[in-house]
Amino acid sequence: MPADLRYWTRSSSELSKHPAEVFAEAEEHPIIVTRRDGEALVLMSQCEADRQSHLLELAAQLISVVTDDHGTLAERMAKVFPWMLALSVADREACAREILDAARASFATEQPHLALAELASWKETAAAVATGLGNTDLEWYSEPHLVARP
Repeated sequence: MPADLRYWTRSSSELSKHPAEVFAEAEEHPIIVTRRDGEALVLMSQCEADRQSHLLELAAQLISVVTDDHGTLAERMAKVFPWMLALSVADREACAREILDAARASFATEQPHLALAELASWKETAAAVATGLGNTDLEWYSEPHLVARP
């Protein structure tokens, strides 16, 4: 197992001799390809590269939020993420805190999915609220209830 759990190492000769095996590994996690005659290269899936790119984009957005000194955290985040305006004031506050916490965890663990999933979850929640899904009174049954077959 590698010292850095994010990357496994293979030599360029291993890549030449067993490309299918190395490519299959690269679909699971990034691979450092070492070379005798040059700097090591990283082989990873496009999906992984996209996740890292999205995390950097989120980092830039959050830096702009935390360096702005006008308004509350939720107000500043709503400037960067206008979909947050569909949420209630209390939900905006929770959203801001939870996205920042998830981003901190992502940066600390180098796991982009933590922050990206939290951001996507809140954005989908805001979209659902915007369509009126949060305004429906629900009727809860305490006992099993038979319904007609569709």
